[in-house]
Amino acid sequence: MRSAIILKYFPDLSDIQKKQFEMLFDLYSDWNEKINVISRKDIDNLYTNHVLHSLGIAKVQQFMAGSDILDVGTGGGFPGIPLAILFPDVKFHLVDSIGKKITVVKEVSTALGLKNVKAEQARAEQLKGEYDFIVSRAVTRIKEFHQWIHNKTKDKSIHERDNGILYLKGGDLDEELNELKKPYQLNNLSDYFKEEFFETKKVVYVPL
Repeated sequence: MRSAIILKYFPDLSDIQKKQFEMLFDLYSDWNEKINVISRKDIDNLYTNHVLHSLGIAKVQQFMAGSDILDVGTGGGFPGIPLAILFPDVKFHLVDSIGKKITVVKEVSTALGLKNVKAEQARAEQLKGEYDFIVSRAVTRIKEFHQWIHNKTKDKSIHERDNGILYLKGGDLDEELNELKKPYQLNNLSDYFKEEFFETKKVVYVPL
């Protein structure tokens, strides 16, 4: 199984979820030939560098059934699609400003039979909805990201943690986080995943 690494860290998947994760490789390989959504040399690392990385958010925050999650700058569907497979009872709104990337997201979601994904070509600032959490994978500096979406969360939280941003980012973040001038929490993905790729990878939580 190509997706064995997902089972290693998420052993309680249903048969449907296992199949959906396994399907991702062929779907993204196929789409990548037409539209470059993942670096060509990186497609062989799809499960570690893209799928498992996306699921790092789930190690930090489990989403309650019925919650609404916004994925900004989703590209080909990361972190939104892996999270939507993992949380079938949670609604995911995936947005990107590039239309052909959203085409990939829609096609992959349809092929997987995901009923909990809405994909839209849009800029985060234009969206009208409100969400429990806003997720993203390093689309820009955190301060700028915060400005785009700081008014997009629901007032009332159904999770123990306050509604806010869960942002996947790597490297030394001290300067960026000082620039933000907001409370935040850093979660090291190396605490959860042992692969070398995760040594400097983090989930930054910023309450909103």
